[in-house]
Amino acid sequence: MIEIIPAIDIIDGKCVRLTQGDYDAKTIYADDPLDIAKRFEDAGCRRLHLVDLDGARTSHVVNYKTLERIVVRTGLTVDFGGGIKSDDDIRIAFDSGAAMVTGGSIAVKSPETMLKWLGIYGAGRIILGADARDGKIMVDGWQAGSDTDIAEFIDYFYNRGIKKVISTDIAVDGMLTGPSTDMYTALLDRFPDMELIASGGVSAIDDIYRLGENGLSGVIVGKAIYENRITLHEITAYNLKCH
Repeated sequence: MIEIIPAIDIIDGKCVRLTQGDYDAKTIYADDPLDIAKRFEDAGCRRLHLVDLDGARTSHVVNYKTLERIVVRTGLTVDFGGGIKSDDDIRIAFDSGAAMVTGGSIAVKSPETMLKWLGIYGAGRIILGADARDGKIMVDGWQAGSDTDIAEFIDYFYNRGIKKVISTDIAVDGMLTGPSTDMYTALLDRFPDMELIASGGVSAIDDIYRLGENGLSGVIVGKAIYENRITLHEITAYNLKCH
């Protein structure tokens, strides 16, 4: 079964959610992300998607202390992203306990750096962040666009050893209108051996089952949980089936 990966996005050390990546459309859900992470662990989740939105906006890792607290105080496997632009940034992320690191903007702006990290840390620890709007990759915390087609972008790194990809359709992120199933199906048709994780748009537990039927390995869920569209009780029951 597809794995539910809850998301925690951080601004100023707090757990927040944005709508379509808009920093002006911010909702604060908790003052301490650790409390939320513990609830996810109690619901049977094994993995957490942790995003440093301050880092994404300022182009360097900011909230690594929050990462460290969550790793020390829970048993969750954390994949961490946001603002990882340099060798120092990725070192800080891993030293702070991240099991995996997601690179998005850096992969667009400096693919040679991304490939260097892939060589150093291995395909099990480096995730490609392929976030798109209208089929084109977005960068810098989704604040800037590019001319890069999402499939071509993934293809470049897939052919050079990337195995893990997190892909968000920004147009549906935070909208609770359902995920972009067709986009993910097309990507898996092209890259059948890829570990593809969907992100954005999930509105109900049925969305998760549908994504699983399409062969995705995981789905990142944020706002649907915080807005109680998917309850922790439902996640607990789902995880009991999986594990």
